[in-house]
Amino acid sequence: MEINHPNLFYQQFKQRLANVRAELQRPLTLAEKILYVHLFSNAKPQFRRGVDYATFSPDRVAMQDATAQMALLQFKNAGKSRTAVPSSVHCDHLITAKAGASVDLQQALNTNDEVYHFLLQVCQKYGIDFWQPGAGIIHQVVLENYAMPGAMMVGTDSHTPNAGGLGMISIGVGGADAVDVMVGMPWELKMPKIIGVKLTGRLNGWASPKDVILKLAGILTVKGGTNAILEYFGDGVASLSTTGRATICNMGAEVGATTSIFPFDEKTAAFLAVTERLTIAKAAQTVASDLMADEAVVQSPEQYYDQVIEIDLDQLEPYINGPFTPDAAHPISEFVRIVKEKGYPEQVEVGLIGSCTNSSYEDLSRAASIAQQALKEGIITTAQFIVSPGSEQVRATAERDGLLAPFEQFGGVIMANACGPCIGQWKRQTDEPEKKNTIVSSFNRNFAKRADGNPNTFHFVTSPVLVTALTLAGRLTFNPLTDKLINQKGELVFLNEPVGNELPEKGFEQVDKGCVLPPDNGNDVQVQVHPESQRLQLLTPFEAWNGNDLLDLALLIKTQGKCTTDHISMAGEWLRFRGHLANISKNLLMGAVNAFNMKTNYVLNPLTGMYENVSVVAEALKSNGQSSIVVAEENYGEGSSREHAAMEPRFLGVKAILAKSFARIHETNLKKQGMLAITFANATDYDKVRETDRIDVIGLTAFSPEQPLYVRLQHKDGTSDKFRVIHTYNQEQIDWFKAGSALNKLKKETTATE
Repeated sequence: MEINHPNLFYQQFKQRLANVRAELQRPLTLAEKILYVHLFSNAKPQFRRGVDYATFSPDRVAMQDATAQMALLQFKNAGKSRTAVPSSVHCDHLITAKAGASVDLQQALNTNDEVYHFLLQVCQKYGIDFWQPGAGIIHQVVLENYAMPGAMMVGTDSHTPNAGGLGMISIGVGGADAVDVMVGMPWELKMPKIIGVKLTGRLNGWASPKDVILKLAGILTVKGGTNAILEYFGDGVASLSTTGRATICNMGAEVGATTSIFPFDEKTAAFLAVTERLTIAKAAQTVASDLMADEAVVQSPEQYYDQVIEIDLDQLEPYINGPFTPDAAHPISEFVRIVKEKGYPEQVEVGLIGSCTNSSYEDLSRAASIAQQALKEGIITTAQFIVSPGSEQVRATAERDGLLAPFEQFGGVIMANACGPCIGQWKRQTDEPEKKNTIVSSFNRNFAKRADGNPNTFHFVTSPVLVTALTLAGRLTFNPLTDKLINQKGELVFLNEPVGNELPEKGFEQVDKGCVLPPDNGNDVQVQVHPESQRLQLLTPFEAWNGNDLLDLALLIKTQGKCTTDHISMAGEWLRFRGHLANISKNLLMGAVNAFNMKTNYVLNPLTGMYENVSVVAEALKSNGQSSIVVAEENYGEGSSREHAAMEPRFLGVKAILAKSFARIHETNLKKQGMLAITFANATDYDKVRETDRIDVIGLTAFSPEQPLYVRLQHKDGTSDKFRVIHTYNQEQIDWFKAGSALNKLKKETTATE
């Protein structure tokens, strides 16, 4: 559909939806409407949720600089001269937070000049919007500039669903998926189940939109939303701001959801208007009833959703989740007791607000009201305080309206408009990098070592207002609903409830947003990568499958416990190698726990009998002509959409990942890169895998959808075990495997049609 012309877009939306209604003859949820309208080639909307695969035609692609490098390197190999849909690149991940915005931004420009230049040149050549370093965090920038009710977008970041706050189906993907969309090919997704979240009542007091998703994370856990869309409805929706809804959608990634979405209403229209998209708001209002669930669905949700969860906003308490996992949900009324029982470090050393999750004008406004109280009452803190604004538009407006000054006056540091500490791009100033300590943030993830690299940092996630209050108190056991603070005069002071504006009363400050638009024709633009570069490396296609079963695989590692994409391919200092596959592969699985010795980055090298780093062993096996396999537990690949976590093992000779279960995005990424992703039919078979096993995967010569495969363990003592394993490959994905990758198959098809 034509996304650049809103009136035409919504006319087409209404026409296609009428065809869907005629076919299905039943009421529709909002998610169904948008999905079915975007089916590739107007396919018939007859799919089983959670079972059947469908192909779609998304309207837009968004990429952040860390993942864009690999995505665009793959796009270059696709042989196209222009992207088929509007696309954008956002330079937000490579800026290290240390001293403050101006110093850190200049340092990033100096350090990452080669990468930024490459991304700009690719954008100029292929017709992609380029958002410069300092312009803002991808998801806030997309919300303020590109998000559109009823449209569909994919993005190379797991928190792409942020745009669901504005009624857009927005799904996090790997770079290979983004390439499919950018070249105009059908994009494949398992038709999601739909979980209806009914909101009633109205938030009050210290409760924030963040608390909705923090509570929901406790209900669903980190995998409860896998292959499902969270669709919000009910009278409570109207009380939530658009940016508050975006916060809720953003963190839906933490329960494994495909995406999350809110209906179109007056709040949506108001946000579009204040961000200079009144034309879209007016066009959307002409089809407003099509941009929400049908009334019959709202009245009888159990008949139309696969699961219904109800949250009463009137009764919702503030939540604090953590440490080490975002689904460890604690209402504030119980949190002090839990801190004492668990023995968590009580002193709060750092409070951090912002990130893509909570960096809107409303977030800063409400948090600033707490900071202003503290200054007025003479309350001081010894804890550090860090603010990461979401965009230059938000930052400049907040500065104009006096929202940043209170933070700075009690010692806060305003960082660049970038991801910073949220993704591990934080050069934390500490004399004890392994010290056991506590930090609180308004971020979305709190995995061990993610923020600062310290495995002993107890990281708790909560709302910006609670982060501010806990930072002022300097202790985790402070409850602002019931407790008082002592000011400089020794007086007991009770903090008032936070207040703030959803949108700036004077509108957003007019600023240079930091976007470089591409020329109409980029044929003359040259994109070059120096062959000796340590930051960028042109890709060599992976080898095609040889047609045989995978026999005599060495066990690279059997991981124990949580193994996220941060464990598989760490961020932090490794982000600088995101465009260089050989270099970044040196971090392969360095954060994963070896089940046989409970150590990280320390696995048996079967060639020498010595214990070495995972990547060293993988490289040694590959150089010796031996392939390997990784064995893992539940929800393998949870977290970020980074496809490096799939490309690195592929590059280093890993042929298969055998897990108890996979996170959605990572399983797709593995398939896209020609890897074999299989799961135990019986989870207890995991226990049969021994450190010195040689492993066979049998049945690939007859590889077909829904047919199980078998794994045979050849133990060192001469015995063996054989058991059934399950795969979810459809025929298209099997073809990717056979071709060596989805990109190999795409390029072959593209060449054949030229």
